[in-house]
Amino acid sequence: MKFSKQFAGYQSEITQFINELKVKNPALEQEQLAGRALLWDKTPIDLDSQLRTQNSRVPQQPYVYQNEH
Repeated sequence: MKFSKQFAGYQSEITQFINELKVKNPALEQEQLAGRALLWDKTPIDLDSQLRTQNSRVPQQPYVYQNEH
């Protein structure tokens, strides 16, 4: 879809706000990346240790506080 010349340079208010925010705070993108690394980027799961952990679990009783008589 081709836009007319009138809409070629159009930027939404949101895009303008984000661009102004980046100009005011140049380190914003680096801070975002650091926050993402802190909260979301995790180390890969070691499948061998995960399998070992699953196999070493002790089965739990349906009612934990019930004594076996």
